[in-house]
Amino acid sequence: MKRIDRLMAILIALQQGSETAQMLASKLEVSKRTILRDMQSLSEMGIPLYAIPGPTGGFRLMEGFQLPPLQLNAQEALTAIFALRAITRITDTPFNQAKWTVMDKIKAVLPEPILKQIEPMLAHVEVEVPERKVRTPHLDVMLAYTSNAQWLQVLYRSENHHRWLELLPQRIYTAHGFWYCEAYSVTHEEGRTFRVDRFEQIEVIAKPEGKLRNLSSDKGGQPKEQTPPDIRILAKLTYRGALLAEQDYHSGEAVKQLSDDEWELDFMCPTSEWAWAIRFFYTLGMDAKVISPESLREEIYQLAEQVRSQYKSIE
Repeated sequence: MKRIDRLMAILIALQQGSETAQMLASKLEVSKRTILRDMQSLSEMGIPLYAIPGPTGGFRLMEGFQLPPLQLNAQEALTAIFALRAITRITDTPFNQAKWTVMDKIKAVLPEPILKQIEPMLAHVEVEVPERKVRTPHLDVMLAYTSNAQWLQVLYRSENHHRWLELLPQRIYTAHGFWYCEAYSVTHEEGRTFRVDRFEQIEVIAKPEGKLRNLSSDKGGQPKEQTPPDIRILAKLTYRGALLAEQDYHSGEAVKQLSDDEWELDFMCPTSEWAWAIRFFYTLGMDAKVISPESLREEIYQLAEQVRSQYKSIE
């Protein structure tokens, strides 16, 4: 990033609120010393900056100072429109109308040369999002409830149950074309992930005193307990198997190419995900060969035998 662009980025960040030198250094991928030099330069230019000491302090702009209208360069415009186009591929979002209007507004204020520069790039790059026909009518309210840390009673429809659950939502995110909610579940006494489109009714409730189990201990509301050590899984993959493994949440980053026609998957699997590992490698079929552990090979073999017996011709 050029120095002038970095100075502008610092001003934009400070318009949103106070920032420490370390926070700015992390965002802009430079050293803290560089940020301090930039602050000195901004002050010499007449930018009304002041610093507040202490752990909650940082640099701030004097009240009333405003930057001139925002100007985007080609790379920034490409970043913004690319991200917005990715959102438009998701069936339901909290930004259904805004995702189109903001993209039109950005294009409308961009100079013609920048538009001509980024349009060929946009034609050859995209985020792949599966097309889903499910609707997520409670998404907006779930975002509000999650940001306000409100306890909820929800009627949830899963593959095996249709029941009321008491949840404290922690995070809402989208993946694979669906919206998910990470929440602490009183029923399960641990953090769980739920599909938001499967919430049929939602009611705000008081905190269920006396029913919680170490809620405040872990990220996602999961209780702190002694857990068994992770299990190392080593497998060989075909090209197709590598593509499928790269798309998986658990194993995607662990896929490595060994040669033109061989890939390897070597990662530590949490014991809590053992059932997932069995199903995952079974579904890969001939596109994966588990090398170790032997217990996983045996579990896959047993599952294959069950399927074989189900389809075996009756004599």
